[in-house]
Amino acid sequence: MREGAHPGRIAAYPAQELSPEATRALGHLFRDTRRRPRASRIGGKSTTREPIIQESEAAEAFDAQEPEATRRQADVTESSRANRGWWDRNADEYQVEHGTFLGDDRFVWSPEGLDEVEAELLGPPEELKGKDVLEIGAGAAQCSRWLAAQGARPVALDISHRQLQHALRIGSPFPLVCADAGVLPFADGSFDLACSAYGALPFVAEPVLVLKEVHRVLRPGGRFVFSVTHPIRWAFPDEPGPEGLSVSASYFDRTPYVEQDEEGRAVYVEHHRTIGDRVRDVVGAGFRLVDLVEPEWPSWNTSEWGGWSPLRGNLIPGTAVFVCVRD
Repeated sequence: MREGAHPGRIAAYPAQELSPEATRALGHLFRDTRRRPRASRIGGKSTTREPIIQESEAAEAFDAQEPEATRRQADVTESSRANRGWWDRNADEYQVEHGTFLGDDRFVWSPEGLDEVEAELLGPPEELKGKDVLEIGAGAAQCSRWLAAQGARPVALDISHRQLQHALRIGSPFPLVCADAGVLPFADGSFDLACSAYGALPFVAEPVLVLKEVHRVLRPGGRFVFSVTHPIRWAFPDEPGPEGLSVSASYFDRTPYVEQDEEGRAVYVEHHRTIGDRVRDVVGAGFRLVDLVEPEWPSWNTSEWGGWSPLRGNLIPGTAVFVCVRD
């Protein structure tokens, strides 16, 4: 039996038929999705505290197997299944690694440290009060926590139940929904704003499906802001040092990056879109693109992890933030 989404609980709605009880549980926000196809799932973010949720023996056994990295096609279904599993297995490790940087209740758009307090991409903080806001790929819901502190009414959505367990652990005085971003379980025109900070679009095979769903659940005049790895990074090795500054692949090669197990099943998938692709997706979903922000690496940020570093950040863009409006 599913639980309704309200503070202190996670409502789970995978890309499948919603029960009448589930629909009633979230009241006016929800709509009937019984005739909608399955679509993509997304991932999330972290918190500052040490995880208290113990990993299962199955997850530990999986981690002992080193996946094979390759480039091959991966459709909507395979990408969805792989990334949901990946984020569930890696939520704890991710939070330990990135939690201090992200905090429990900050709204950080990118590894550069672009903060909504200064950026105001969703609008001035004082104008957020009373606004219904959907965070997609919320992870531990730190952005939603910041929004709630401004007086907004956020709903935090993620495909990873594990990530949302961490949101519960920290505290979530707003609804948490475990669902597929490609089939949002909300009624048309439910939200004033929507946001996604590195939590959705890079992992879906058909991003326009997600964009169309966000467009549908926004009210006229609503704004959707999302950040993704800057597409130019696809052409460079994912290294923080000088070796990460030489082009090693074609920027125009859209073949997904896939990690797969011994049987060839994808366990992680990331999809590449060029800047032009992203713009066409936004416009094709019915949005008007009003800004494209490329955050510069600030002098105070000395962090280095994965391919992120001050060296690379000062030379090539790492993040693209798309600011879209539903007219």
